[in-house]
Amino acid sequence: MIKKLFFFIFAIFFPFTLVKAENSPVKAAEFKPGEMIIEHITDAHEWHILSIGNTHISIPLPIILWHEGKLHIFCYSKFHHGQSDYGGFRYMTDGAYKNKIIYVGNNSLGNENKSPTIPLDFSITKNVASLFLSVIALIIIFLTVARAYKRNEKHAPKGLQSLLEPIIIFVRDDIAKSSLGEKHYERFTPYLLTVFFFIFFNNLLGIVPFFPGGANVTGNITVTMMLALFTFLITNLSGNRHYWQDIFNTPGIPWWLKIPIPILPLIEFLGLFTKPFVLMVRLFANMTAGHIIVLGFMSLIFVFGNINPAFGYGISLISILMSIFISLLEILVSFLQAFVFTLLSALYFGMATEEIENSNHK
Repeated sequence: MIKKLFFFIFAIFFPFTLVKAENSPVKAAEFKPGEMIIEHITDAHEWHILSIGNTHISIPLPIILWHEGKLHIFCYSKFHHGQSDYGGFRYMTDGAYKNKIIYVGNNSLGNENKSPTIPLDFSITKNVASLFLSVIALIIIFLTVARAYKRNEKHAPKGLQSLLEPIIIFVRDDIAKSSLGEKHYERFTPYLLTVFFFIFFNNLLGIVPFFPGGANVTGNITVTMMLALFTFLITNLSGNRHYWQDIFNTPGIPWWLKIPIPILPLIEFLGLFTKPFVLMVRLFANMTAGHIIVLGFMSLIFVFGNINPAFGYGISLISILMSIFISLLEILVSFLQAFVFTLLSALYFGMATEEIENSNHK
């Protein structure tokens, strides 16, 4: 079943995943570290593999647009890196619509007489493609582990099963059970395990500098926003009476903090949104910062090399050693960020489902 699913997805995307090698006619320009770093940490419509001289090897990804009631599907290579239009659509490389696809109809390049319209863009970008790969990999890994448990139910775990079992038990016992208690932890453990391994796997995949790694999935604010939104929805949809009472009518608080101006209820209500916002920003900022630091150290080689080749060779050893050190540190950060996001989610769930026993009865 898993193999059939894999080949089905491969058959759909195979026409779009042909490696394209292009010889760039542009001469080598002055190295700009800022542009290089931004290019590597942001999303793209192609997956760059490597460059050999002026030859760039990349995988152009599918463009999926909805415009004027019609669906348009074609390959990013049709744009020739923004040098030409295709089907009335144009990929903008600069200006107010930079990195966006606009509809210009029959307007020639550079014609600004008409205001462009922006179609609905459902394209498979680099981050989306990496997201699909990670989800497929996680499904295969955990279905394999689940089958191993069924086959060897009375035997000690081995192989991949023995690698993942301590992490699964850690999330279940030290995060879910300790934060939610015996009564509620089983209800939320599947989500906590899913979000932990999803973040951890994509964090590690983003550190790998070559294909199929290198995509900054967890450093994309929209991805972390959706993860935080899931935690927000589960928290508030699971909230019991005591949870909502603590927000809008906290017991034991002086009345003048509630009437006539509900100061404390307003603060607690804002806290409903600041908690997931912190989750979103923390994961996004930490993972993006790690990539920027590594790329910054590597950029020093070319910056000093532009001044004098001897300076470039001289700084290269320090830059490489520091890049390796930060990359190793990122492995630790990858685990810590997955742990922190999962732990805070579990704590929010615990606050939403906490039950206060009546202390008056004996």
